[in-house]
Amino acid sequence: MAGDSKSKILFIGGTGYIGKFIVEASAKAGHPTFVLVRESSLSNPAKSSLILGVNFVFGDLYDHQSLVSAIKQVDVVISTLGHLQLADQDKIISAIKEMLGTDVNSQTASKDTSFSCKFYPSEFGNDVDRTHAVEPAKSAFATKANVRRAIEAQEIPFTYVSSNFFAGYFLPNLSQPGATAAPRDRVIILGDGNPKAVFNKEEDIGTYTINSVDDPRTLNKILYIRPPANTLSFNELVTLWEGKIGKTLERIYVPEEQLLKQIEESAPPVNVILSINHSSYVKGDQTNFEIESSFGVEASALYPDVKYTTVDEYLNQFV
Repeated sequence: MAGDSKSKILFIGGTGYIGKFIVEASAKAGHPTFVLVRESSLSNPAKSSLILGVNFVFGDLYDHQSLVSAIKQVDVVISTLGHLQLADQDKIISAIKEMLGTDVNSQTASKDTSFSCKFYPSEFGNDVDRTHAVEPAKSAFATKANVRRAIEAQEIPFTYVSSNFFAGYFLPNLSQPGATAAPRDRVIILGDGNPKAVFNKEEDIGTYTINSVDDPRTLNKILYIRPPANTLSFNELVTLWEGKIGKTLERIYVPEEQLLKQIEESAPPVNVILSINHSSYVKGDQTNFEIESSFGVEASALYPDVKYTTVDEYLNQFV
């Protein structure tokens, strides 16, 4: 990457839920922004009108040459593929590997030694190397961890983003199963409600992720998005909400054994959601470890100028 020019970023899975927010942040920050799309998806108006200032690159995750051609044009690849395609990120690793000239089986005769490419695999949740998850979340996290190991084995430069909970998923109904609005009478709390979880607005996740792209402090590190004002226990979250609606809710605590039984007896996607909630709310997997400089950095400390939306502010819209 020459001088102070901003890295060119390729998104794979950029039309998905979190992908859209990060693509938008990239374009806003002035990065040359590319989104890999199959030609067929441009006939889908919802996807083709993605964002102004974004370049579509025709290609396919399952077509190695098209992937190599797309990656050749950029400095950074950000994958925001959905959970069904997580394991298929080995195809991205293989394409980057070929470009970096580390692929011994590659048919490419001449290597471009000036080529360098940083990879952000699809993570954007709990830190999958520090988890006490039960099935089925355990397998999903293991898939992501396997992708990390493959990246490291090939010595591909990386940043892993541990963004914890998406506010848009977990705050509108205060994580109440099946509810479409935040509770006004009674609230179900998993475990004792004391472990702390982290809730971040999707736009802020996009901003922090893009800020890290050209920052040497994030190279080969986990970027944790753990702003102090968004790190709350379930009990604190309920107290905050009670203050806003001027009402005390009946708190129903679900013991861990009962929750584990529920997970076992539930069908997808309920069992997946419950097992992620168990990991985060009961085991405290988002906050039960210190972020050490040997493996990680914290986004709100690195970028104090980012004005992130606090949980307190976010909840106001539901009052």
